[in-house]
Amino acid sequence: MADLFYDGLTPVAAFDALLRDAAYRPLPDDWWVGVADIADSTRAIAEGAYKTVNMVGAAVISAQRNARPGRAFPFVFGGDGASFAVPDGDADSARAALQAVQGWAQEAFGLHLRVALVPVARIRAAGKELGVARYQVAEAVDYAMFSGGGMAWAEAELKAGRIGMDVVPGATGTARPDLTGLSCRWSHMKARHGHIVSLLVLPVEGGDARAFRALCREVLTLTGALDRGGHPVPETGGRVRFPSPGLKLELAASGRGRLAVLKESFAAWAVLRTGLGPRGFDVARYVRDTSRNADFRKFDDGLKMTLDCDRATVEALTGLLDRGAAEGVLRYGLELQDEAMMTCIVPSAFDDDHMHFVDGAAGGYTRAAARLKGRG
Repeated sequence: MADLFYDGLTPVAAFDALLRDAAYRPLPDDWWVGVADIADSTRAIAEGAYKTVNMVGAAVISAQRNARPGRAFPFVFGGDGASFAVPDGDADSARAALQAVQGWAQEAFGLHLRVALVPVARIRAAGKELGVARYQVAEAVDYAMFSGGGMAWAEAELKAGRIGMDVVPGATGTARPDLTGLSCRWSHMKARHGHIVSLLVLPVEGGDARAFRALCREVLTLTGALDRGGHPVPETGGRVRFPSPGLKLELAASGRGRLAVLKESFAAWAVLRTGLGPRGFDVARYVRDTSRNADFRKFDDGLKMTLDCDRATVEALTGLLDRGAAEGVLRYGLELQDEAMMTCIVPSAFDDDHMHFVDGAAGGYTRAAARLKGRG
């Protein structure tokens, strides 16, 4: 049955296996793809609002999860937006959740979130494929990976205005999104080895797919030699402080009173700072899982990574990617920063399935996309 398609996928444990076609299964034709992207996110970043931009991108995923509790579905965080897929029976709830986040982003932050829901069959009719895999980062957490060009096509159509839907903020019938569990309490994480690198490596339209994946393997080999593969989130977790740097964003997301959110944020800070939690809560395990569960690398019609990287590796990486761009195999964007940041979905701190979306703290994937080099 199509509704059980994603549940039936066996998660892949090795990241480099995602460079093989055999890791992916085609999404059923009667599924729907949702895409969301903040218009003019570059301006928002220039005004210092990248944490807000990330929060809105993660809110798309949070609202979809809360619209269908307990239902697994593929999604990917993109920094200034997100993408996902749902079976036909969930299309109405997916559409409502998308529009609710769109209205909330405008009202709370003045950000225009472009959103669309498009049938997989339409993507294939445009000549694109859409395959999905599950990459297991920890026992309780896996993330979706996409290949075939279909998701990239949907995102391009959205940005071009050829697909999409709009909500008038405050209009009758526009519900507030359920963003339960969405938070950003961790402080930024400073680079330990020189730089936080936000990297996008994308195939050239009509290019040699085999050569592209070969170069991606070289990238993974190079970055795999970094400490913990370049993972930017320390095993001991990030720093925390009170009030948290994301308190205003959490207030906007929760819809609750300031005092209630302050109390909850203070309790979380005290637990993480002292290591002493309520009965049944293993603080050390939660912190380790935060690092283990983080999505610092992904394959979403291309390689996307946030890495803690030394200068020599940055130079070697740039040389390798320049070669690929000159050969017409790939396009790439690379942004250097001093810190990384996380936006989190934590339905319950007592469970192991909390998710943490990682990006560079000074523009990240959005600025890397603006720096794309190569023939496109």
